[in-house]
Amino acid sequence: MTGGSLVGQAAVDQLLEVLDLAPTGDMSFQGMSPPVGPQRVYGGQVAGQALVAAGRTVSPERVVHSLHGYFVRAGDPSEPIDYEVENIRDGRSFSVRRSVARQHGKTIFFMSASFQRQEEGLDHHAPLPPDVPGPESVPTMADRLSRYPERLGIWGQIPRPIDVRYVGEPGWVRPGDRPADPHQRVWMRIDGKLPDDPLLHACALAYASDLTLLDSVLSVHGEVWGPGGVVGASLDHALWFHRPFRADEWFLYDCWSPSASGARGLATGRMFTVDGRHIASVVQEGLLRRVGA
Repeated sequence: MTGGSLVGQAAVDQLLEVLDLAPTGDMSFQGMSPPVGPQRVYGGQVAGQALVAAGRTVSPERVVHSLHGYFVRAGDPSEPIDYEVENIRDGRSFSVRRSVARQHGKTIFFMSASFQRQEEGLDHHAPLPPDVPGPESVPTMADRLSRYPERLGIWGQIPRPIDVRYVGEPGWVRPGDRPADPHQRVWMRIDGKLPDDPLLHACALAYASDLTLLDSVLSVHGEVWGPGGVVGASLDHALWFHRPFRADEWFLYDCWSPSASGARGLATGRMFTVDGRHIASVVQEGLLRRVGA
């Protein structure tokens, strides 16, 4: 516990509780939010829970390889979230599910996910970006926060199950403190030990994938979040899993933005293990609006 915030294995155990949905029927589940958190449900949480729901209706021999979701309404963290799963298809190689999250009878998020039985085939991937310092060589979140004590009130309360280490300046610094950078690169890992279940690691990666991705749009302009900068919200999210991985081991999240217009920004990212294996790719569009100081 640091400054009142749950960290390390205690925060990871709480994340596992959040991802452990309660069955309410053959194809329906219910999830809760952490007791302390932001004013609206974190997008990575609802995506991770929706993937848990979908995955529990598929044979464990088939692993998730992609998901595509839309954030429709802000979620209320004080209320449970109901998940309904539709079996779209079970083929010889693939299983497809549609997972819908609802609160108060209204959809807040929906997602399609595809699962595949293990097969062999062609294998290649782009290399790890060169000259990126390793996770032990960049500042920890505590190091970053020590320069911005006004942020401790926020980060000192929200559980932090992910060890996040920015290679460059994060988007929550003061206006003017962030130089423009075409890339937003962050080392991440679940800050504790996860069970060996591949579905849990996929859900944990989905949870992490929404954390810093949209910030890469701001990074292009040297912009920051909050007063004097930009406010935003995720609109949609797509994630492809390429190779086996453990979410409790370091991975580099290399993000950049190819376009921003019409108060929307597009962000894309790749995830690499320390030894350079490309494990996942992500694309997201978000709503971004300037706010006054």
